[in-house]
Amino acid sequence: MQKNVLGKTDLKVTQVGFGVLTIGKTQLNMSLEEGSAVLKYALECGINFLDTAQYYDTYHYIKRALKGTNYNPVITSKCLDPSYNQMKYAVEQARKEMDRDVIDIFLLHEVRSISDWENRIGAWEYLQEAKTKGLVKAIGVSTHHVDVAEHAAQISELDVLFPLINFRSLGIRKGNGPGTKEEMAVAIKKNTEHDKGIFTMKVFGGGNLTGHYLEALDYVHTLPGVSSMMIGFGHKQEIDRIIEYIEGSLDQNYIPDITKKKIHIDEGDCEGCGACIEKCPNHAITFNDNGSAGVNHSVCLTCGYCAPVCPVRAIIMF
Repeated sequence: MQKNVLGKTDLKVTQVGFGVLTIGKTQLNMSLEEGSAVLKYALECGINFLDTAQYYDTYHYIKRALKGTNYNPVITSKCLDPSYNQMKYAVEQARKEMDRDVIDIFLLHEVRSISDWENRIGAWEYLQEAKTKGLVKAIGVSTHHVDVAEHAAQISELDVLFPLINFRSLGIRKGNGPGTKEEMAVAIKKNTEHDKGIFTMKVFGGGNLTGHYLEALDYVHTLPGVSSMMIGFGHKQEIDRIIEYIEGSLDQNYIPDITKKKIHIDEGDCEGCGACIEKCPNHAITFNDNGSAGVNHSVCLTCGYCAPVCPVRAIIMF
C-alpha cells in the first residue's frame, strides 16, 4: 500500500490507519485474542498506522498483535490530562504497556478550545521535552474544533494535526457552535502550508455515514494535504473492503450491510444537552441515572436523525 510522509516528520504512513478504539471496551469490547487478531490481520494486509489513546485502554491489543512479528507500525497515542506530570506518566505508560522504547506520535487528546489548550500547557511542555529526549518522534493535537485546528498551524513545535472531518460535517465544532467541513478543510490546508502532517478521524461520522461508504471515503481521501484516514475496524471483512477501495478494485456500487449496527452514546463524550432526545422521532433516547443520554434499542429505528444534532459527536453506530 502506498505510504505518505507526515508533514516535516520522517514518518511514512499508509493512506488508511486503524483506529484501535473500536475493538476496545467502550465499543465492541472484543476479547484480547479477537481484537489482537483483527489488528494483526490489518498489519498483514499492509496497514502500518495505528491510533490509540490512554483513555481507550487498548494498549494490550497492540502489544499482543505485535508479539513475535517483525511489524513495526507507526503508533499514535494521546492523553486528555493537562499537567506536565500526568503527560509524563501517560508517555511512560504507553511505552511500557506496548513494549515500545519510542512512541512515534503523541498528542494532546481532543483539544476543545484555545483556552483548553492553554490549560494544558504543562502537558504540552512535557511532550516537547519527550521529543527532545527521543521518547516520542512527533507531537501535536487531536481536535473536533475548527478554531483549534487553525491555531495549530501557528505553533512551530507542533508536527501533526489529527482533525475530525467528514462530508456531512458531523461532530465538527467552531467555538461554542457547529462548524462545517468547508471550514475544517481550510484549516487543514493552512496546516499543510506550514508543513504539518495531517491524518483525519471520523470519516464515517462515528459509523453514522457508513451507509454512504464511497461518498464518505472519496470526500476525505481526496482532500489536499491529508496523508491518512484513521478508521475503526471490528471485522476482517471491513479491512478487506478498505484495501479494495485504496487499490481501486472495490465495486463502485458497494454498500455495506448496516442492518445489524446499533446507535450507541459514548458517556465519556455526552454532555447531557438533550438535543438528541428532542430530535428522536420514536422517543428511543432518554436521560439515564448519570445524566447522560441512553438508547432503548427495542424501539430505536436506527434512523440516524440524532447524530447530526449532537454537538460533541457522542452518538456512534457500531
